[in-house]
Amino acid sequence: MQLKPINQQVVAVVGASSGIGRATALQFAQQGAKVSVSARSQSGLDSLVEEIKAMGGDAIAITADVADFDQVKAIADKTVEYFGRLDTWVHVAATAVFARFEQHTPEEFRRVIEVNLMGQVYGAMVALPYLRQTGQGALISVGSVEGHRSLPLQSAYSSSKHATEGFLDSLRVELIHDKVPISVTNIMPATINTPFYNNGLTKLGRKPKGVPPFYQPELVARSILHAAENPVRELIVGDVGRILDIAQKLAPGLVDVALALIAVPGEHSSEPKSETDPNNLYTPVETDNRVRGDFDNQVIPSFLDWFDWHPAAKWGTVAGIAGLALLAVQNLSDNNPA
Repeated sequence: MQLKPINQQVVAVVGASSGIGRATALQFAQQGAKVSVSARSQSGLDSLVEEIKAMGGDAIAITADVADFDQVKAIADKTVEYFGRLDTWVHVAATAVFARFEQHTPEEFRRVIEVNLMGQVYGAMVALPYLRQTGQGALISVGSVEGHRSLPLQSAYSSSKHATEGFLDSLRVELIHDKVPISVTNIMPATINTPFYNNGLTKLGRKPKGVPPFYQPELVARSILHAAENPVRELIVGDVGRILDIAQKLAPGLVDVALALIAVPGEHSSEPKSETDPNNLYTPVETDNRVRGDFDNQVIPSFLDWFDWHPAAKWGTVAGIAGLALLAVQNLSDNNPA
């Protein structure tokens, strides 16, 4: 499967007004892609398009709520109408309720599922026909490590990310069976320093926060751009996310205990916040269109992502380690004959 170089692509970034989506749109534009950006926040989209055009890029803004199929379809239709085709669809849009499960209303839980899961489903439904017309392309979903390991106080969000992974796995196999050259990638970030925590609905009595350490959103954007040029099944972004994923596979019960001790208090900031304060569950927060959030002081670097971006080095390192292990076993055998 061959994907176009980024500077030859038309890319739709859904959920682009702030955070990971905004960082991703800017990186695509910086590398020469033509970009359509969409979200509910008109002010966020307008400022983003201005920023892209100021750097010499080409972009259009399309206001849409991803919980509405017709509005998602309009993103794809208007992108192709303006640019002539669609090469990559990046779906980032998400929302959350930070609360114990028993504090959720049915409407709140349903809304998170509609945005985070059904929005992704609608995106694939409208993008795939255009990607098929192009003859190749990438469908990139931004999920979460919570698609592998749920966190407390985020039951609706975690449910949506688990379900999205199941949907993508099924779709990917169908495309492989039909020999359709469309890459389907699940990007799974760890805790990312974006305004996501400022904008979610909280019933914690405090502004929510991710369980530290944090990683910067530009790191996720870099992985998304890699997936737009290089077919890859999934990418976990952030070293701690990889550690959590391995721990969940080896000792899920132990992870349960650890998260009960660490994650519940860790998701409470020291800043008071009421559930009646502005949040983006049903309407956009027009005043917060930043790329980065409030936790720069808790950000750490991530090292293993570089190997995902450079697979030859990654597998060369694995082969080298395997070779050294075999030599060690052989030497041990030679020094200890039966």
